[in-house]
Formats: sequence, C-alpha cells, structure tokens
Amino acid sequence: MSSIQEQFAAATKAHFEAQLQMINSLTSKVFEGVEKVIELNVDAAKTSMADVSGAAQAIGTAKDPQAFITSAAAQLQPAAEKALDYGRRLTAIAESVQPEFSKAAETQLMETRKKLAALVDEAAKNAPAGSESTIAIMQSIVGNADAGYEQLMKNVKQAIETLQTNVKSATEQISKASENAVKAGKK
Repeated sequence: MSSIQEQFAAATKAHFEAQLQMINSLTSKVFEGVEKVIELNVDAAKTSMADVSGAAQAIGTAKDPQAFITSAAAQLQPAAEKALDYGRRLTAIAESVQPEFSKAAETQLMETRKKLAALVDEAAKNAPAGSESTIAIMQSIVGNADAGYEQLMKNVKQAIETLQTNVKSATEQISKASENAVKAGKK
C-alpha cells in the first residue's frame, strides 16, 4: 500500500492534468467561436465591398437630385437587412459556443471534485491515529476548492449571459436604427 504522500502526489498530478485538459478543451471551444466570427466578418466585408461598389455606381448614374435621393434611399433597406442578419448570425455563434463551453467546464469540474473527494476519503481511511487534524485540513482545502470552482462557474455563466444580452441589445438597436433610416429615406 502506498503512503498518503504518494497518493496525494499522484492525485495532485492527476488534478493538474485534468485542469490542463479542461483549459485545452475550453480554449478549443473559444477558438472555434473566434474562427466562426472571423469567417462571418470576412463574408460581411466581401459583401459590403460589393454592395458599396454597386451603390456607388447606382448613385453615380443619378441624373438629378431627386434620382440621387431615390437611389441612395434604395440602398438603405438592403444595408439594414444585412446589418440585422449579421447581428443575428453573431448572436447565433455566441449562443452555440456557450453551451459547449459550459458543458466542458462543468464536466471537468465534476471529475476533479470526484477525484479530490476520493483522495480525501482514502486518506481518511488509511490515516494513522492522531492525524485527524491533517484530514480536517485536507477536507477544508477540498471544500474551499469546491467553493472556488463553483464561483468560477457562476462568473463564467454570468459573463456569457452578459455577452449574449449585449449582442441582442446591439442587434435590436441596429434594427431600430435601420428601420428609422429606411423610413427617413422614403420621405
């Protein structure tokens, strides 16, 4: 039977490996989301360049001020719709990454908790007489680590919810602004 120190060292190593695995998993999820946002932005930039070129040509062919205003107003509706679509797609990306991110973090957290609890239980069973205070300290450390992990998960969830709220709010503001611009252009 191995000593408590050896068990603790092995458990500590396993704990750090699990944390590294969790960080790698979460980083992977973040990069997937960033990759999707970059792809969205590249597509939006390409579309925007083509739209600006087309709009410039349409506006440039106007023969009088009324035709200029009509042509410019005609460009507002498609631009507003594309801005709304961009906002929706950005929101969808954020919403698709969040559950995966949360699930990966929670899975790793539960595994770490189980391993630490098992280590403390094993240490308590095999501890020599008089080591009750050491076991109590270990249990306190595990309890504090659990509380820290729980607070971290709450903070991550809150940050993700705040991001989603901000993206939805921005999308709504873009929608209202584009509707107002289209109405103003038609006058």
